[in-house]
Amino acid sequence: MRRFARGAAVTAVAALLAAGCSGGSSGGGEVDERSGSARPSATDSKALPAALTSQRPDWEHCKATANFSPPGRDWQCATLKVPLDWSKPRGETINLALIRSKARGGDRIGSLLFNFGGPGTSGVAGLPGYAATVSLLRERYDLVSWDPRGVGASEGVRCRSDKETQAAEAVDPTPDTPAEERAYLRDAADFARGCEKDAGRLLAHVSTTDTARDMDLMRQVLGDDRLHYFGISYGTELGGVYAHLFPKKVGRLVLDAVVDPGADMVAHRENQARGFQRALDDYLRSTGQDPDLGTRKIAELLDRIDTDPLDTFSGRRLTQVLAFTGIVWPLYRQDSWPSLTSALDTAEQGDGSELLALADDYRQRDRSGRYGLLPQAQRVISCLDDKQRPTLTEAKGLLPEFERISPVFGPFLGWDAAGWCHDWPVAGQYETPVVSAPGAAPVLVVGNTGDPATPYEGARRMADELGKGVGVELTWRGEGHGAYGNGSDCVDSTVNAYLLKGTVPKDGRVCAS
Repeated sequence: MRRFARGAAVTAVAALLAAGCSGGSSGGGEVDERSGSARPSATDSKALPAALTSQRPDWEHCKATANFSPPGRDWQCATLKVPLDWSKPRGETINLALIRSKARGGDRIGSLLFNFGGPGTSGVAGLPGYAATVSLLRERYDLVSWDPRGVGASEGVRCRSDKETQAAEAVDPTPDTPAEERAYLRDAADFARGCEKDAGRLLAHVSTTDTARDMDLMRQVLGDDRLHYFGISYGTELGGVYAHLFPKKVGRLVLDAVVDPGADMVAHRENQARGFQRALDDYLRSTGQDPDLGTRKIAELLDRIDTDPLDTFSGRRLTQVLAFTGIVWPLYRQDSWPSLTSALDTAEQGDGSELLALADDYRQRDRSGRYGLLPQAQRVISCLDDKQRPTLTEAKGLLPEFERISPVFGPFLGWDAAGWCHDWPVAGQYETPVVSAPGAAPVLVVGNTGDPATPYEGARRMADELGKGVGVELTWRGEGHGAYGNGSDCVDSTVNAYLLKGTVPKDGRVCAS
């Protein structure tokens, strides 16, 4: 669901911004000259071999693995074979891990697929915990999710060991000297080499468009004439790319916490600097502080930690990148703001323990020192999607504007433009994804005016680019990342009516609470 930079150093910043990279393609269909993305081809579905389309998943109770605890007997797991390379559908295949809970009521509509963003979030691990939020939908839909290619149990990529990930926490994400600049780029190059070594040929076939094609095969195998889908954060971009490729197969699609499809890699980072600064301003006002003064105080704290990391109860040091991550994470939800207040107060007193705990929670680090793999999958997917590769010199030229947008978030995001895909072994696919979907059924696009990770403006852009009569915008004047399930009865009832009854709201409807 997130998309801010996760990981360490370079991995740490761009991953915290978890919310939407561009979608590339490994083949299948004509190429759009503007973006490099694959247009839908009339022969796409007809060209698939029966060995793929006639699959019957062997659903069984989910088994425990090293990274997954079975969620209960209501849930079933299976695998789906998909082409490694969609331009060669009769060639080598890989397995995708699926999870479902069957509809509880008698008037079943079909399957409802969920993608929780990242890119790189495990749907197999995430859907059971989200089921209570969508309990009404569970009455009439089979709830279905999956680990996208390169993620979790679907050929998950590991670019670094836990020990290497922790060591990278010492790399300065806002270099101050030539030596720190060299260390920053060396860390990025080391990460890229680790990904190439682990993923091999898969590294060129984990794009958003590859996953969108996987979704359409999933639709066929699940027995649905049209795809019903709920995409959150980066999942909105995935849904938009699907609608572009398969407009006639669009059923009821909800896109919540919307990635701006018109923003390239640099513009996306600028958008997030604005979004997180907006959320920080709202947080500071809620505590009675002047936003400008409060922002300056936090920026000065980060500068001091850059020079002199803080001690913590764990014995680890709170570096600048960890402090930054610990500040970002509570801004995702308004009910987490009190934890940010406490963590900042203790950090000002010289104790980094609470900010470190927040950073570890974001980065899925457990007490034994094991890290989640979402940051690594996110980078693997987004660096295949994103065509832009700003150099260090170009990134330095961007810094004044980033710092003007946000003294706290701007420097990290400006530097991150150079480090995120530095020395990546596979070329990116395009500048921005194409999501136009003429002839598709109406798609519900949900924006939150206080969303830090996917700023509200992206929702209108997505609705417009989907096309007239296709993109339908719903606005919530709220706080936090996403709208559905975050406390607005207006949003929840509108989305539920759309998914359960096919009721399309008027474009531009606003939920004040």
